[in-house]
Amino acid sequence: MTNPLTSLINTTDLLSLDGERVIFDCRFDLMNPVAGRQEYDAEHIEGAVYVNLDEVMSSPITETSGRHPLPSKDDFAEFLRSVGVCENTQLIAYDSSAGLFAARFWWMCRWIGHESVAILEGGMDAWKEQGGNVTTQPPAFEKQGNLTVKESLEAVVDVNEVINASKKSNRTVADVRAAERFKGQVEPIDPIAGHVPNAINIPLSDNYDSEGQFLSSKKLQELYQSKLGIYTANDPIVMCGSGVTACLSRFCIELAGLPPVSVYPGSWSEWIRDPSRGIATGE
Repeated sequence: MTNPLTSLINTTDLLSLDGERVIFDCRFDLMNPVAGRQEYDAEHIEGAVYVNLDEVMSSPITETSGRHPLPSKDDFAEFLRSVGVCENTQLIAYDSSAGLFAARFWWMCRWIGHESVAILEGGMDAWKEQGGNVTTQPPAFEKQGNLTVKESLEAVVDVNEVINASKKSNRTVADVRAAERFKGQVEPIDPIAGHVPNAINIPLSDNYDSEGQFLSSKKLQELYQSKLGIYTANDPIVMCGSGVTACLSRFCIELAGLPPVSVYPGSWSEWIRDPSRGIATGE
């Protein structure tokens, strides 16, 4: 593909998109894990494949992992091959959560070295408003894809790197959870509230305007430059509760046209597996 789509695509452009493509429905609800599949079965974009956060974009939870540990690169690539994805296939991801779960898919495709992946702006609602076709029927795939794992386009850090950054304050650790969770005032999902010592907070909601749409590239650039300053590519670390919403912030940094940042997939739910790593509350 000469000009792969690598960030956002709107519904008009998707309706007229030529070439080999596969659409992925990433709808999910953390509080009701079966809801996304139910929504897909009831109605989805024609030709879309359902990709489940727990079953495809995560591996089983272990005693030391966070809530959504990454699967192996080979397992994820095999899933993509099974639905016909080849080296030159354009991938499009959508959800009904302002790109939150689609961004995990976007990031994981880049993580295994596949650049041609974009997120549908406005998701399912925008598609239906534009008159795009929906169906209840899953697509049929006649051939196995030939996608291979290549050099990663994304930087990943493990818990030890976050420990070092926290203790030495030599790297910015940005937690993108809501401010009240970061401060330790509430914690609706994980057993311990608070944040990594010396981390800063850039709430996920800051990426959107009052209508729930992504801020313009210029405004996103202003947001992240004000929080991260001038930085070397992959030096700042973004994290969240379980490594999912951090991918959305990484995506917004891409939209901003700024250098990439690293993602800590284990995030808070892995960090608190060992309380000796440190727990901070407040600002």
